[in-house]
Amino acid sequence: MNELSKIAAGNITAPNITAKVLDDELQVTYPTEAFLSRDYLEAEKQRLWPKIWQMVERETDLPDPGDWLTYNVADESIVVLRKDDGTLKAFHNVCPHRGRQLVSVPDIVPGGVHSVRGNMRKNFVCGFHGWTYDLDGNNTYILDPQDWKGILTPENTCLSEVKIDIWGGYIYINMDPDCVSLKEWMGRAGEILDHFEIAKMRYKWRQWAIYPCNWKVAIEAFLEPYHVAGTHTQLLAYGDYYALSKQYGLHSVSSYDTREAKFQMSESSGTTRAGKGDDPRVSTYELIRENYETINFAASTDTLVKAASRLVDEVPEGTPPAEIIAHWMASAKQDDAARGVIWPEVPPEIMAEAGLAWGLWPNQNILHGVTFALCYRVRPYGDDPDKCIFESYALERFPPGEEPKTEWVHAEPTGENWGSVLAQDFSNMEFVQKGMKSSGFRGPIPNPHQEQKVLNLHRNLADFMGMGVPRLFDGKWEKG
Repeated sequence: MNELSKIAAGNITAPNITAKVLDDELQVTYPTEAFLSRDYLEAEKQRLWPKIWQMVERETDLPDPGDWLTYNVADESIVVLRKDDGTLKAFHNVCPHRGRQLVSVPDIVPGGVHSVRGNMRKNFVCGFHGWTYDLDGNNTYILDPQDWKGILTPENTCLSEVKIDIWGGYIYINMDPDCVSLKEWMGRAGEILDHFEIAKMRYKWRQWAIYPCNWKVAIEAFLEPYHVAGTHTQLLAYGDYYALSKQYGLHSVSSYDTREAKFQMSESSGTTRAGKGDDPRVSTYELIRENYETINFAASTDTLVKAASRLVDEVPEGTPPAEIIAHWMASAKQDDAARGVIWPEVPPEIMAEAGLAWGLWPNQNILHGVTFALCYRVRPYGDDPDKCIFESYALERFPPGEEPKTEWVHAEPTGENWGSVLAQDFSNMEFVQKGMKSSGFRGPIPNPHQEQKVLNLHRNLADFMGMGVPRLFDGKWEKG
């Protein structure tokens, strides 16, 4: 039995790196089992997905009593519903009689069903033998119960309940009855993002695809800006993309790491920052416009872009970058208020700490602003470690009643469907998956300053999985 098999079997415990190792920006590497091994994928089904808080959908997906939907991850299927009193409930999507799914959920295939959902639900009836359950999961009908000679009880005939809670307008579930609270799970990341009132944002668009890489490869593609110089070269004309990232326990944040003193301000760590060059009035507009238009009209708003376009007319040449940004934000805020969009008040120190984007462990990433968020979620696809379900959606503040009506749309991963920047990211993901299988690949050596979010992903995975454990890298590779 090799070491990986021993760890998987629980025979040994491998030591993991600490948060301090990441804080000290020591070099860390980790094995590729998490991306390539079918044993690892199978272990995720027991050690990861049933043990963590994970996002299902937005609260707005279940606006009315009787609304319901299914959420699927690995082999698990969960039914989430809105009760008549407005509260939410979640159950494993399985009848306790013979194991049939209560709601038939077909396999997710390209162009197929993203999830099963409906409304006006009053109960759930198993399609096999007609056992029936109310919206609290209680069994209300069994055919011929006398045949069991009294051994059937409410406790062994009810549905298996799942923990459910709300954060940031998101519905979260946890299948572990002994889990920590969602508030504790979110920690400081949740406290910081609460200032942005993401719960008040609404979908602008939402798309999904099945992509030929492991779910970790997919989320890693969006955990750091270090790749911008090599992948998104068109973005370099108007902005610098030197970055940092920092662990916050389970979660982590990336920020732009401004090296020039004149560009350092609370906004400089995120998307609404000054452009580079001799005239930041011009480059700030070009920077935000280029990002907005090439990221599928997300990661900013039309209001912000239009306000930036006026900087050259409204701000004198030679104005310091901090004053340019202050004018831009005040102008855009006023424009939004005139159309009924009210910005939350985010303190400067929170804005600086909030950075560019948060990796909410293990499979979410939120690139946020005061009036928008560009979000990603990934999930495993069946029993294939080389594929994943990739989802992205844009959130924005809209005037009351003017938010667009959206649904999940299957979209092939092309520039036409996703925008050129996301298409460039897709072009990496497939070939990272292929490249890690090479006998010539010695192992990853992520940038400890700019790619710490990637390292933190694997540090926390190892704590749950007991395998794929990162180690300190001294410049020499261990003989495999």
